Amino acid sequence: MLHTSVTELLNIRYPIIQGGLSYLAYADLASAVSKAGGLGQITAMSLPDEKALKQEIRSVRQQTDSPFGVNIAIGRGVRPYQEMVEAALSEKVDVISITGGNPVPVLDMLKNTNVKALVLTASVRQAVKAEEAGADAVMIVGREGGGHVGRDDTGTMVLLPQVAASVNIPVIASGGIADGRSMMAAIALGAEGVEMGTRFIAVKECVHAHPMYQETLTRAAETDTVVIKESIGAPGRVLKNRWSEQILEMEKSSPDVEELLPYIDAQANKTFIHEGKQDSGFGWAGQAAGRIHDIPSVQELFNRIMEEAEHVKERWNR
Repeated sequence: MLHTSVTELLNIRYPIIQGGLSYLAYADLASAVSKAGGLGQITAMSLPDEKALKQEIRSVRQQTDSPFGVNIAIGRGVRPYQEMVEAALSEKVDVISITGGNPVPVLDMLKNTNVKALVLTASVRQAVKAEEAGADAVMIVGREGGGHVGRDDTGTMVLLPQVAASVNIPVIASGGIADGRSMMAAIALGAEGVEMGTRFIAVKECVHAHPMYQETLTRAAETDTVVIKESIGAPGRVLKNRWSEQILEMEKSSPDVEELLPYIDAQANKTFIHEGKQDSGFGWAGQAAGRIHDIPSVQELFNRIMEEAEHVKERWNR
C-alpha cells in the first residue's frame, strides 16, 4: 500500500485514478483498475442514456466490490448531464468526478450525500473555487495532459505545487504521469495522488480502444502530440497525424465552430479510436505517450508502478 489522504478519502490501496476517457472508460477498464487497487471510472456522458449508465455501474459491481467512480464531462454539451448524475446517485456510486466546465451545479447535487466529489481544474483560481464550492479533492491538469487542457500554457510541474499551497483539500496530479517515477515526482511536489489517462488507454482491459490506437501510443515520442481547438477556446491535446495537421491548418484562418465541427466532433474521434482509421479522425493523447512502450494488463501496470515507486523511495532514503 501507499497511504495518502487520497487513498484514505477514496478507500483505495494506491493513490492512482483512471481518467474519464471518453468513449473508452466502461465497466471492463473501470473494474480492472479498481480491482488492482486504484480508482476506476465510467465515462457517463459517452453513454446513450441513464439506463446504459446504470447497466455499466452494475457490471462493475459484478466484477469487483472495490470503490469506483463515474465521470461527468459537463462541458460536452451533448445533452443535460443532470439525469446522469441522478442515475449515478440512485446506484449509490462511491465517487463522482467532474470535468469540462463549471462544477458548481453538480457539487450542489452531491451535497448531503456520501459521494466523494473530485473536480478537474487547470489553474490555481479554478482549484480554489472548486474547494469553496464543496469539492472533496481537486485534480490539477497541466498543459502536457491529453484531451482537453487549460487555456494557459503551464505544465503540471509548475501548477501542482502552486495549487497544493493554495487549497486545504487533497490535490491529485494529472498530465504527464504514466509510471511510478512520475507518480513519486508528483507526490514530492505536493500531490496526494495521481490521475492517468493516456497510460490507461494502452492496457489490455481498455477493450474499446482499437489496436491501432494502442500501438500508436506505444510508438509515439513525447513530441508526437499537438494541441487543437485553440482557435475556439477549447484546447485539447491529440496524437499528431494528417487529420490533426489539417485541423491546425484550418485554425490558422480562425474558422468558426461550424467549419471545424466535422473535424473535431465525436464521430471523428470514434472513427480513430474505435475503427482504427488513422488518417480519418483523431485520438486524444498526452505527452506521456513518450513514456508508454507496451500494452500490459492493468495489474501488471500497477505492479510495475509500485516497484518503481519503491526504487524512488530507496533513492530518497540514500
